[in-house]
Amino acid sequence: MNINNFSNPLHLNNVKVNDNYFNKYLNLIKTVVIPYQYNALNDLIPGAPKSYCISNFIKASSVCSSLKAGIPVPVFPVDKWEYKETECSSNSFLGWCFQDTDAYKWIEAASYVLVNEKNDALKKQVDDLVDLICSAQLENGYLDTLYIINDRSKIFSNLKDRHELYCFGHLTEAAVAYYNSTGNNKLLNAAIRFADLICDYFGDNKNQGYPGHEIAESALVKLYYITKNEKYINQAELFIKRRGTKPYYFDIERCYNRTDNSIDYEYNQAHMPAVKQNEAVGHAVRGVYLYRGMAEIAKVKKDDCVFNACKNIWNNIVNKKLYITGGIGSTAVGEAFSFDYDLPNDLAYCETCASIGLAMFSRRMFEINPISSYFDVFEQALYNTVLASMGSDGKSFFYVNPLEVLPVASKKDERKNHVKTRRQKWFGCACCPPNLARFLSSIGEYCFSENSSTLFVNLYIGANAQFTNGSIDVQSNYLSSGNVILYVKPNKPFKLALRIPAWCDNFTINCNYEMINGYAVLSINKNTNVEISFDLKVKLIRCSNLVRANIGKVAVARGPVVYCAESIDNCENLQLLKINPNGDFVVNENGTIIADGFVEQPDESLYDEYKPVPLKKCKITLIPYNSWGNRGETEMSVYSVSYTRLRAHETLSD
Repeated sequence: MNINNFSNPLHLNNVKVNDNYFNKYLNLIKTVVIPYQYNALNDLIPGAPKSYCISNFIKASSVCSSLKAGIPVPVFPVDKWEYKETECSSNSFLGWCFQDTDAYKWIEAASYVLVNEKNDALKKQVDDLVDLICSAQLENGYLDTLYIINDRSKIFSNLKDRHELYCFGHLTEAAVAYYNSTGNNKLLNAAIRFADLICDYFGDNKNQGYPGHEIAESALVKLYYITKNEKYINQAELFIKRRGTKPYYFDIERCYNRTDNSIDYEYNQAHMPAVKQNEAVGHAVRGVYLYRGMAEIAKVKKDDCVFNACKNIWNNIVNKKLYITGGIGSTAVGEAFSFDYDLPNDLAYCETCASIGLAMFSRRMFEINPISSYFDVFEQALYNTVLASMGSDGKSFFYVNPLEVLPVASKKDERKNHVKTRRQKWFGCACCPPNLARFLSSIGEYCFSENSSTLFVNLYIGANAQFTNGSIDVQSNYLSSGNVILYVKPNKPFKLALRIPAWCDNFTINCNYEMINGYAVLSINKNTNVEISFDLKVKLIRCSNLVRANIGKVAVARGPVVYCAESIDNCENLQLLKINPNGDFVVNENGTIIADGFVEQPDESLYDEYKPVPLKKCKITLIPYNSWGNRGETEMSVYSVSYTRLRAHETLSD
């Protein structure tokens, strides 16, 4: 591990995004998504599942007031994942056990918007919600509405399932964002009080527990950076180093006596010590949140063993478990990673949060070792699965992001019930929409990284940025023409490192450069205009032949954007379409691609004697995967059969 390579992202306060492509998303977040999601948290969206999130904080605040006044409060069960109105008292906690985090992610997203925009109405909404949250905190610093409302005596009694430390993690990330944006430390102080309780309870030689759902590790690292208090980074390291050791802590808290040496808890990534793991397993979101935290610990502690484990896991994901769209988690069973090369298109889970977590993990890996492949994967997830998860209206969302959709199958095949043919207004388990909002509203923080000698340009998103050695203004037509201009003004000489994406075979730069780890590195000594042109040709991408679902098939990509076919543009039964790799691919101004191909004529005879298959020439319309599903219910497919020539068993008709 070369600590001289370590870099840090530019703070969002120093980056102003102004991009032809991303402005529409950022404006949508500000004007539609954040107000809509605030209403969802307050159960004000007609026809949408209730959140109960804000009402739980109101109940918890009332409990805290009663406790302070010595007034007895009732006790309710804490034995469920989801607490339903039909099964629970109206005075108890309602919703999923981790429901608090939706409010925290909303605050984080709103805080990022407030960095670059004065919005008194939004700031008041955030301030009022912060006041409510802080009023729901117990005097000892504990803050989780499920246990505060239902049963204080059971706090930290089920770390495996009940998400208290996960809720702490999102509270802390929101608190840091809110403080950095507004200078108001009220929520930060609440997070610090909770963190102090956690460090006291789970510290060295104390309770040996660790999170069932990871993210507290990363949150404690953030708290360390902002407070410089080493107990937070030490607690994060303790959580990671305890994880998966035997006897299993989750066995201990369940009073389970394991009589053999069996391995358990893959779902929680707690089946073996973290530093010995080399494969991504279990719940995909939990996994990438853990791996992100491990990378952060490796950086702060300069720990080669942890970093090597991260590299092995990252390589396993990218080389054997990653969809072309940047999706991860191929099975709905456990929302989990499956086995190597198991990447079904129609059964894919690909939770939005998982792709966001993968992007965050990749960014942390880059900070330790600046190679281009980390941001290649970041970009792959961003431009495809992440952007696909939100509708063009900003009020509808996908939780699951498959690569093939047949509406009748989603309705009649229970194996595919998780695949929605239309984006949803909201979800009872609504982790993805506010996660998307906080990720996109902070996208400027992922564009650049710096160390003492070098500024890295990681994403070609139009932006103006101030950094240690100068300023840079990026004017980008990255997705439309492949052309990017960077206006660089140095305060002193430095190196400018420009990521050359893996998808690009040919590029030009108008300055001398040296290629290092996938970056074109330039020496900047004076005001310089750097012009880059990336060749945005259409490509056909094939899978490994170990991916059974895609034998003989190809996907179409242009730059980082993957394309798909919808039946609304083509025909029913998209499996009958066959792309001609030797044909023309015309890119239209609206972003669609028109490809030469064939369509096989449908045959309703279930079985028949072997005979030539009739084909017709056709034009296949392809749209960016990130925009599918915005025109009503339709079939969708990313992959198509590739036909290089007519074969003996085929006939061509006009």
